Amino acid sequence: MKITISINGKREQREIEPSRTLLELVREDFGLTGTKAYCHSGICGACTVLLDGAAVSSCSLLAAQADGADVTTIEGLAAGTTLHPIQQAFIDHFGFQCGYCTPGMVLLTKALLDEVPEPTREEIVRYMGGNICRCTGYAGILASVEAAAKALSGEIPAGET
Repeated sequence: MKITISINGKREQREIEPSRTLLELVREDFGLTGTKAYCHSGICGACTVLLDGAAVSSCSLLAAQADGADVTTIEGLAAGTTLHPIQQAFIDHFGFQCGYCTPGMVLLTKALLDEVPEPTREEIVRYMGGNICRCTGYAGILASVEAAAKALSGEIPAGET
């Protein structure tokens, strides 16, 4: 079957098998390996991408379900070589260790802050609960999300999170 999909702002047509997942399409067809494969059941968050702005588990979504949609991966968040404020906050506040969960955490943060620009700590914890990190105690991740919210609201200048 043929689908049309926009990946990181670039519209493409692809011939796919109906059983192909969005994760397989992103990683194998487009070579965007920032989206990670881990649980293959939609519970760990490593494969999170934005589908029309909403965070989704790409491992449990068929590529055909994304026909006509806009998909953003971690590779599409930065503006050229300029990091998105969320990416910068994760660097500045040590919101990562091994980096495996980081792309999903960053994209989930983007979805959260698009929905709730000034979340409480409790809202952050609840929203981020679907992404599993096996390396940190989550303190750096929470600090990163809070700093990103401040940067995006203009409370602190971008790049000074």
